[in-house]
Amino acid sequence: MTIVETLLLSLALCVDSLVVSAATSFRSHLTIKQAFLMAVIFAICQGLFPLAGAILGDAFSQIIESIDHWIAFALLSYAGGKMIYEGVMNGKGSNEGVIADGKQVSIGAMFLLGIATSIDALAVGIGLGLNLPMRQVMPVVATIALTTLIVAFVGALLGQKRVHIPQRTASIVAGCVLVGLGVKILIEHLTA
Repeated sequence: MTIVETLLLSLALCVDSLVVSAATSFRSHLTIKQAFLMAVIFAICQGLFPLAGAILGDAFSQIIESIDHWIAFALLSYAGGKMIYEGVMNGKGSNEGVIADGKQVSIGAMFLLGIATSIDALAVGIGLGLNLPMRQVMPVVATIALTTLIVAFVGALLGQKRVHIPQRTASIVAGCVLVGLGVKILIEHLTA
């Protein structure tokens, strides 16, 4: 996986973290320290989920070697398609109900939001584990976590400043990136 592909994947996966951190900060008036803590929690979740998926994918890669590219394509297309669908359906999946307006955000709520924004990363991680050796997966996972840390923190700061994040557009673009990466994996394997 090239550096550009890794960065695109990382940015696509952390779109939800950007939107949720901005909305949470907007609704609960996070301090800088709380915003950074939330960004760290989101980064941990966003790093652990694809790592767990990659470990699963790697464990089963020998068994399903002949169709691993189809599975990676399906998982990336599913995750991307879900993002596109949610974007088209006007950004379903916000943190409504988890964070009340003006209330402090507990660490538990931050972890719930971190997990909720990282579910798609598990499926992507399985695809990575099926197609890359673990030594190549680790830098990708580290890049995903670092990118999420930065993007979630920026999102929280934007939320403090009352800057609107276009969730619909961001979800559609991120979904297209994931589907595109899935198609690329499939084409590479079919033409090899």
